[in-house]
Amino acid sequence: MQPSLALSINWVLFCTALAFLMQAGFCCMESGLSRSKNSIDVAIKNVVDFCVGGALYWAFGFALMFGATKWGLFGTTHFAFEETSDTHWLTVFFLSQMVFCGIAITVASGAVAERMRFNAYLVLTLVIGGLVYPLFGHWVWAGIQGGQRNGWLGQLGFVDFAGATVVHSIGAWSALAAVMLLGPRAGRFGENGQNNELGGHNLQMAALGLFILWLGWLGFNGGRTFVMSSGVHVILINTGLAGVFGGLAAMACQRTMRGRVSVEAVMRGVLAGLVAISASCDVVGERSAVFIGITAAGVVHFATALMERVWRRDDVVGAIPTHGFAGAWGTVAFALYAPESALAQGLSRWEQLGVQVFGVGVAFFWAFGVTAVVLCLVGTVMRLRVSPEDEE
Repeated sequence: MQPSLALSINWVLFCTALAFLMQAGFCCMESGLSRSKNSIDVAIKNVVDFCVGGALYWAFGFALMFGATKWGLFGTTHFAFEETSDTHWLTVFFLSQMVFCGIAITVASGAVAERMRFNAYLVLTLVIGGLVYPLFGHWVWAGIQGGQRNGWLGQLGFVDFAGATVVHSIGAWSALAAVMLLGPRAGRFGENGQNNELGGHNLQMAALGLFILWLGWLGFNGGRTFVMSSGVHVILINTGLAGVFGGLAAMACQRTMRGRVSVEAVMRGVLAGLVAISASCDVVGERSAVFIGITAAGVVHFATALMERVWRRDDVVGAIPTHGFAGAWGTVAFALYAPESALAQGLSRWEQLGVQVFGVGVAFFWAFGVTAVVLCLVGTVMRLRVSPEDEE
């Protein structure tokens, strides 16, 4: 094994371990932002969804996503994954992508918390981890392990470096379908249109979860290079800056709009910056990363207002605005702030912008549509929501 390959393998393994910490961060944050009577329900769903998602990804998810492509739509090799290389590089790559799959699933858990039945949540996990995520991932990332773009969206020039859309928005749009079918928690919205905030029980735990997520994000974005190169430092500083300025922008927005600072909103602002920069952290400059973080916090602020005051949809932890809307914005922002040398070959900046918007739209209709159809069908044979007595 060449020393450079060994160093890259160790780097990706280290980043995979950091990214896996994000599961702990999600668990702490989602549990803390839920009411105390439901915190253990949120926690066990975080544990089980990674177990189920990991099993699915080993059995066929990795094959659908990174197997030899068929028409740029799905993979056809590597079912029941088994290493065949002496370098073990494929195993390292598989582990990193399995963690990405788990993160996509976990994004949805906080949005549907406090009223979705455990068995129904398992169905949601199966839909995201077994179908929605791996197939969309193939359309964008197929062939990246060999430096190629074999998926049909990738061939069009769609770029999403670390998964602002592929991971975060996909999980969020599936969650939106589930939230719409479940309805809000009892007492969340009043009959006269009032917005009743049902606050979390432990903001200290939620803040701890945020810091764990932030640390894990360095591995989530940093390991996406698959090599230990001089470009890693650019990814890490852009990731950190976007989160910092996302939090500051959210704080300023809350102070200006509401006259006070919401702890939950500041945390969502940090996460919005981290989500948005994931699409372009390898190519944009530091000033662009700052601007992307600031604007992502603004996107989340207005998306949250849209969800709560216009659509009257109940997202317990704000996962849909944070991961869905901010992820979409970050993916589009690639076309606006990436240097021309980083654009897909043969595309002008305006053409790249069109491809990015198109890819974001495909992600929404695919994830939302498939999840809604499956949950509607499942809802004919089993209840998706707990009974009023169990919810109380």
